[in-house]
Amino acid sequence: MALSYPIIAGLCGLVEVMYMFNADSKERILVVEDEADILQILCLYLQYSGFEVRGVKNGQEAIQLVTEFRPQLIVLDLMMQPVSGWEVLDWLHANRITPPLPVLVITALNHLTEQVRGFEEGAIDYMTKPTQPGLIVERIRTILSLTPEQRMMLRHQHMDEKRRVLERLNTPQPDEFTY
Repeated sequence: MALSYPIIAGLCGLVEVMYMFNADSKERILVVEDEADILQILCLYLQYSGFEVRGVKNGQEAIQLVTEFRPQLIVLDLMMQPVSGWEVLDWLHANRITPPLPVLVITALNHLTEQVRGFEEGAIDYMTKPTQPGLIVERIRTILSLTPEQRMMLRHQHMDEKRRVLERLNTPQPDEFTY
């Protein structure tokens, strides 16, 4: 497939880099991020990496766009207003979107209990900010390459791993000094 030089055009009020080939062949990614700079960088990087991308600044806009845009993956921040990422995860679960939408959480919430909750609420993967855009693209490509069954197994594997670490951290060790 021959690619031409990037063409600059506007999308979601952001700069969009597109390659001139069949848009139907692109995988659709919805980015939900309330920080405008991060949203712009993520959208630009993902578009440059060959994805069709829509970016929104809160969970309310994401919920409205899911049925119209029909993304194949959602990149989701958790701390937003008026509708948080947690509420988006709840909405996705309650509405049983089929096929199930994989959700990659990218957030500043870095505590293990929040990570476990993210997996319990339906996220397939969880990354903390700041992170490299190249790592995000690789995670997205990996997730999209999996079957729905493999995604479910990966989600449970991540959740179990975080729970074990959290349990070890919360269990007093025999040689631990307490005050």
